[in-house]
Amino acid sequence: MNQKKEKIALVTGANRGIGKQVSIDLAKQGIYVLIASRNVADAEDTLKQINSLGKGEIISLDVSKEQSINEASDIITGSFGRLDILVNNAGIFTDPGSFFETSSDDLHRTLLVNLFGPFRLIQVFLPMMIQNEYGRIVNVSSGMGQLSDMGGGYPAYRISKTAINALTNLASSEAVGKNIKINSVCPGWVKTDMGGANATRPVEKGAETIVWAATLPDGGPTGKFFRDKKEIPW
Repeated sequence: MNQKKEKIALVTGANRGIGKQVSIDLAKQGIYVLIASRNVADAEDTLKQINSLGKGEIISLDVSKEQSINEASDIITGSFGRLDILVNNAGIFTDPGSFFETSSDDLHRTLLVNLFGPFRLIQVFLPMMIQNEYGRIVNVSSGMGQLSDMGGGYPAYRISKTAINALTNLASSEAVGKNIKINSVCPGWVKTDMGGANATRPVEKGAETIVWAATLPDGGPTGKFFRDKKEIPW
């Protein structure tokens, strides 16, 4: 692998669903994809598909665990010396639905994966991107986290996605003028294990704007929230 020419991307939750499709689409563009999954065996199919299109490897990563994040960071730094693209895709949606039935444990568990993991990964890799004066970070969010259109129900998930939008805003302000683009993307209601069979979008459509944001040109936007490649309100 020619590490000087190929961009290196880390996609969390890449063993299935949107993360798997994003990994495949990035590999099609000649990007070396680090397929992050809690269980390495679960990501074998993603790797197989990527190897038929481009290049990549599986990396063990549980975004809810600090030690796992640090170990992944050590591997990436030691093997590549840099990370060009970070897609914070891993997430859970386990709310019982009702505001009053959601426990503090439900909220904590959701925030641990959907917010704390992306927060730590950005803290780990953004300084490297700043040093190299190049980086693309995509935080996979949801319209359910829009304050401008906030509905009821599913408080843990909604709060986690509102918070990751705040993280996008905060992190982008740390990298002004460094050719780093940090954006949130709502993929829409996608037919995945999380989205369910009634979802209205195929996984390819859900991945499209994420891949677009992960490969923005130098003059592209940062600190914004997108759906279908169009900015939407926070």
